[in-house]
Amino acid sequence: MTWKSAIRLRKISQILFFALFVVLIFSVVENRIAPPLADLFFRLNPLTALGAMLAAREWIPRLGTALITIGVTVLLGRVWCGWVCPLGSLLGWIPLRKTKRRVDKFSPSLRKIKYFFLVLILGMALLGNLTFLALDPLAILTRTTTTTFIPAFVYAVNAIERALYTLPPLRPLVNWVETLLRGSVLPFEQPAFSQGVLIGSIFFIILGLNAVAPLFWCRYLCPLGALLGILSKVSILRPVIGANCTGCERCTRICQPGAILPAGSEENRISADDTSLVPQAIVPSECTVCLDCLPSCNSGDIRFVCTFKPSPTQEFDLSRREALSALAAGAAGLLLLRTDLRIRHRSPWLIRPPGVEDEDDFLARCLRCSQCMEICPTTALQPALREAGLEGLWTPIVVPRVGYCDYGCNACGQVCPSGAIPNLSLDEKRQAVIGKASVNRDRCLPWASDLPCIVCEEMCPTATKSIHLEEVEIIDAEGYETILQRPYVLREQCIGCGICEEHCPLEGEAAIRVYSIQS
Repeated sequence: MTWKSAIRLRKISQILFFALFVVLIFSVVENRIAPPLADLFFRLNPLTALGAMLAAREWIPRLGTALITIGVTVLLGRVWCGWVCPLGSLLGWIPLRKTKRRVDKFSPSLRKIKYFFLVLILGMALLGNLTFLALDPLAILTRTTTTTFIPAFVYAVNAIERALYTLPPLRPLVNWVETLLRGSVLPFEQPAFSQGVLIGSIFFIILGLNAVAPLFWCRYLCPLGALLGILSKVSILRPVIGANCTGCERCTRICQPGAILPAGSEENRISADDTSLVPQAIVPSECTVCLDCLPSCNSGDIRFVCTFKPSPTQEFDLSRREALSALAAGAAGLLLLRTDLRIRHRSPWLIRPPGVEDEDDFLARCLRCSQCMEICPTTALQPALREAGLEGLWTPIVVPRVGYCDYGCNACGQVCPSGAIPNLSLDEKRQAVIGKASVNRDRCLPWASDLPCIVCEEMCPTATKSIHLEEVEIIDAEGYETILQRPYVLREQCIGCGICEEHCPLEGEAAIRVYSIQS
């Protein structure tokens, strides 16, 4: 196989893995049972696995699959970044113009930022906190797809269908598309998320940084890339530039991650006995094994060699003092997070998914990956902003006015990669209490205005209704005696699913609301 064929194979791999990522994303839309391997990419992610296990203080079997990625990295280098990572592939597909010239103005020391983020994440994980795991590239892409891209896509499809349906000849086509896609690819209701604009803006900033330097995120910011880079320092098979290098620098110009060092580096000595210096050198910790440099070499002297010698330290590697500084920053940040007033006085709207009983344990396990939000058929699960303080940023909360926790669905626990949301059976889930409903008699139509309404009682799904009706005699507007039914909640039976609040016919704030049982 020629190197050009290998490069084509890499591009095919990127397309296939990106397509698989998209398929898995849409496979959980509007589902009440998680498809097999719906969380495959998170299972293979060593950063989320290591962070979650450190924070939870235990081995999480579901994330043990990440050992495959670690083994491949130790053997071949950062293959994940160049062949698998969907965010890295997307960034690599963005057309580049003059960014190669701009990147020369940046100090290589900027690469320390991603190592600083890595130490910060793992240091805080040791203290039981995963807030900064929101910087994981898979979490960023999944969260953005869930809260921004899918809602926008569904809205666009719905708008186009409405426009086309006004044309009678096209109605059979629209009906066929609806039959084919609605309920599988397209949800029945328009998904909506409270922070879609914010999360989408952050993602587009990451894309926009490519205009500053090729693969800016991968070069300078990605904590997963930093972890895999450290592992690549001891990779067995590494690319090196031989002594026949002519110094033409074509490989340097074509290398998107900037893994080829300038003249004078000792990194590419083929063995400990080789004392020759060559004009260029490839840094294993930065090389994503894209292979683009190989066919560009005039001398054809870029090769892969086997070695068991760790690669030398580079100027952008964190020093011991810098690593300790990152740990200290993580500890200081955690102290600030843990003294947030919202932690002391928890929000009454902090309603967690079914099965979550201990808030601290949940925060120590939640990957902020948004997998649960994807699969929720009613979009009841929303990313937290202020409800859980900064420590709980973008963790899932139930917002009943947006959507209720479906009585016949337990998919969020099935799809959660780290077990932050317990995988309950449907019977267990139906008994899991996530909140308690309460009727506001100043707004409820039967209580406040003597108008008949029993929607909440009708919608209550529990076997023995958690909402009962009190019958009272009143004088109606025409002066006649009539029987009016007024709802009240049996708190000992209520599980807080929120269907009553979601279906309350009042505009604005519902007359019946679900409150957190942890507040």
